[in-house]
Amino acid sequence: MTSATPVRIIDGKAAAVRVRAEVKAAVALHTAAGRRAPGLATVLVGDDPASHVYVKNKRKQAAECGLISAHHELPSTTTTAELLAVVSKLNDDGAVDGILVQLPLPKHIDEHAVLVALDPQKDVDGFHPDNVARLTMGLAGGFVPCTPLGCLRLLDDEKELQLRGARAVVVGRSNIVGKPMASLLLGRDCTVTIAHSKTKDLAGVCRQADVLVAAIGRAQMIGAGFIKPGAIVIDVGINRLPEIDGRPGKLVGDVDWAAIEGVAAAATPVPGGVGPMTIAMLLQNTLTSYVRRLGIEH
Repeated sequence: MTSATPVRIIDGKAAAVRVRAEVKAAVALHTAAGRRAPGLATVLVGDDPASHVYVKNKRKQAAECGLISAHHELPSTTTTAELLAVVSKLNDDGAVDGILVQLPLPKHIDEHAVLVALDPQKDVDGFHPDNVARLTMGLAGGFVPCTPLGCLRLLDDEKELQLRGARAVVVGRSNIVGKPMASLLLGRDCTVTIAHSKTKDLAGVCRQADVLVAAIGRAQMIGAGFIKPGAIVIDVGINRLPEIDGRPGKLVGDVDWAAIEGVAAAATPVPGGVGPMTIAMLLQNTLTSYVRRLGIEH
């Protein structure tokens, strides 16, 4: 360790409040000018408790920002064809600017077919292949998945961090976080490495990073031996530790916060880091879709 200096907290809650305030102010300006409010449609299939909580929070925050939230809740017995019919109606609905199909879907539903069926211009989750291609190719006009977009916003708020030329390591290769995060960092002229569970000398690779994004889904895996002194650490992981005396285990990230004290310069906590930014960026993406579709200034 270079010193006992505490890791500075990158406050995702505060950043999310700022993003939501920006969205709310923009919506208020548009509605004051006599335009309709932006519309966000959420689609939830099945009874997964976590998914119900996520969608409830998304709808609540959308309403607080002045968006019109239309919810479609379908039983777990819903077929792929039935879900595709719902998506088709939302694609054709002129009052809907963003469509969010909450994942994961029940195993019997063809998730890829559903994502491909979305209108790319309403795909505010950024999962449609057209939006993935635009991000990968560095083309404007698409949507970026909300979690990596929120991570980038947090990095942009780090005023002393110069992303151009920085060495970045993304631990995790998922389509939802790892791959789009790497594309975003490449777009900011970082030198990017994607590492994963099969990477040889994973700790050594991570120690090269000026910016380390942990999205591997393993509780407190990233310790002091993974961190370059002075690095910025973005912890995307959300993991629950085992029960203790019948009580739910603590919620932790992929980073062992206690272990990186005195090594990392700054890091996002779990909870309160990346999580709040995901919903905030969903609202921002919906606003972006709205102004594009109406052909007005943001």
